[in-house]
Amino acid sequence: ALPHLLLLTALFFTTFLARIILAPLLPTIEAELAIGHRSAGNLFFILSTGYFLSLLSTSYLAGRFQHRTLIIASSIGLGIVLFTVPWITTIAGLRTIVFLLGLSAGLYLPSGISAVTHLTRPSHWGRALAIHELAPNLAFILAPVAAELVLYYTTWRLGLAIIGSGALLLGLLYTTHGRGTDFHGQMPDRQAAQHLVRQPSLWLLIVLFSLGISSTLGTYTMLPLYLVNSHGLDHGSANTLLAVSRLATLPMAFAGGWVADRFGPLPTIRVVFILTGLATIALGLMEAPWLQGAVFCQPLLAVCFFPAGFSALSALNPPRYRNISVSLTIPAAFLIGGGGVPLAIGWLGDAGLFPHAFILTGMLIILGSGLTVLLPPGHR
Repeated sequence: ALPHLLLLTALFFTTFLARIILAPLLPTIEAELAIGHRSAGNLFFILSTGYFLSLLSTSYLAGRFQHRTLIIASSIGLGIVLFTVPWITTIAGLRTIVFLLGLSAGLYLPSGISAVTHLTRPSHWGRALAIHELAPNLAFILAPVAAELVLYYTTWRLGLAIIGSGALLLGLLYTTHGRGTDFHGQMPDRQAAQHLVRQPSLWLLIVLFSLGISSTLGTYTMLPLYLVNSHGLDHGSANTLLAVSRLATLPMAFAGGWVADRFGPLPTIRVVFILTGLATIALGLMEAPWLQGAVFCQPLLAVCFFPAGFSALSALNPPRYRNISVSLTIPAAFLIGGGGVPLAIGWLGDAGLFPHAFILTGMLIILGSGLTVLLPPGHR
């Protein structure tokens, strides 16, 4: 299964990189388009809204089309959207682009998770999902580096178009070499929806994933602006620090998968949330050089959530409902953690309360660790 798993990971990497590379580019975009922190954070809320709507529709689409078709459509659609960026000159046009970007990228994840769990045995899900989670972790590392290269050699618009070409090539490669996705998901019906919605554990997992996403993507998207505007770093130094801080997340993703398999997902989530919350609070409290240490430690801890989180989510339902549970959980969690949190941080930043935004986010993450005790024993 490993070669097919790696190809899925490459597709996931491209969709994730396209969404988060806006973060290290935000200081330049803000200056060029003359927008504030709130408008910058609003871009991620708009992107998350498109992602939310796309993920909600994937359960219905997976019942009509094979997961393979949705994965290919996501990659090719992403490439087409990014190719139009060089012709965008206004903030309204950029908002339209990021919304369509979210729509395209959202088609991948439920089908991708279903493919990973279909290719591997349940006893190996933690490790298989950890390999799959290399994609966002690697994207977190390379996005600041790619942003600096783009700004040095060309423009941010052309850089996004280059990422679009990579998405198109991978989509075409998957049409000939992709495996493990030649099946349909369960078409959602009233009985399936009632079965899932009536489970309190589904709603608890939505909250947990919202906090997990806010601890990684939510803080990451606004951290470059915070470092540049509140701590006086130039964008090159901020992006370099951001990239270096993510290097150690690659082995930590494997460690998180091993710990989830060994001790269970919920104990893993509980400890990860406490430590991640403390590190997020430190982002708002510390000054240099201690701030650099907090920037390094926070993602190192936060990344351990996702192998455990997806293991818990996969155990929620039988395989035929798995893509539906992902499609119900991730959209709401991404809208809150990846869209609402950056918007709130940007709003507080415009009000002169940038540090307080990270402190509040860390406190919420710590409080979320207590919710794991409410999930049924089967998840433990």
